[in-house]
Amino acid sequence: MKPVKFVPDDVDIDWFKNARLTFGASCVAMVVSVVVWLVLGLNFGIDFQGGTTIRTESTEAVDVGAYREALAPLELGDVSITEVFDPTFGPDRNVASVRVAAQGAEASASAETIARVEEALRAVNPSVEFTSVESVGPKVSGELIRTAFLAVAASLGAILVYIWLRFEWQFAVGAVAALFHDVLLTIGVFSILRIQFDLATIAAILTIIGYSINDTVVIFDRLRENLIKYKSRALRDVMNLSVNETLSRTVMTSGTTLVALIALLILGGDVIREFVFAITWGVIVGTYSSVFVAKNIVLFLGVKRDWSKPDKTGGTQFAKTDP
Repeated sequence: MKPVKFVPDDVDIDWFKNARLTFGASCVAMVVSVVVWLVLGLNFGIDFQGGTTIRTESTEAVDVGAYREALAPLELGDVSITEVFDPTFGPDRNVASVRVAAQGAEASASAETIARVEEALRAVNPSVEFTSVESVGPKVSGELIRTAFLAVAASLGAILVYIWLRFEWQFAVGAVAALFHDVLLTIGVFSILRIQFDLATIAAILTIIGYSINDTVVIFDRLRENLIKYKSRALRDVMNLSVNETLSRTVMTSGTTLVALIALLILGGDVIREFVFAITWGVIVGTYSSVFVAKNIVLFLGVKRDWSKPDKTGGTQFAKTDP
């Protein structure tokens, strides 16, 4: 039985036929994302806007759906309910965390609001007990925002240095520009759709950065091999060849990842939907930017073709003999 091939071995696509158009569209999308971000802002979750966390314990199993339905009539705004799992908990110890967003100008929920929440949850689960109530004030939430964006900036800087040392500075510029493209477009989509932006979203963005740079480095590795192997070919032709040779890997990796993510997006429930949506969107734009942003920049900047090799007519041990 022959293996199924999603991409033919002899695929020959000119990825840079409309290089200026695709790169220009990406630049416009980045500018639009920044403008939307500045005008509309982000729909920050409790982690970033402050609020109150109520920890509950009960002998009955936690029904997150029932808890959420009980709190819906209270109109408290952003409410997050998660069940807490711990291997030390016995079968009669069921713990949940209820987070209520800041109410208006107040940094945390008032005593009256907390009492209403407790009353509504007791109506659903009479055995529930409230073991702790903690508030996240504006100072803490502001520090979380700064720390989150510093984490993203630090990851981009580390990747810039890594690519620069491993390849050339043109490759580093292209890779980091592609990552900026992915991050800004993700933030823009979250701002337009008013999707909750919290620490889980930051984790998703860092995951997107890792996924995108992995795809970019795979193509960069093949490009470097082909630049040594095909010394007389034009840079554009070598880049097209490199993308086509790694296209099967890109399709398989992105395709299988999207299958799992779409399943989670549909069946995973609303608790993880924002997180999964961010990664799904990031896989799509990350795959796009690996070719139409990172490689376009390398093509525009050009690269040196004089890497030293013992045999000037040869390439790597995997090089083909035909030109």
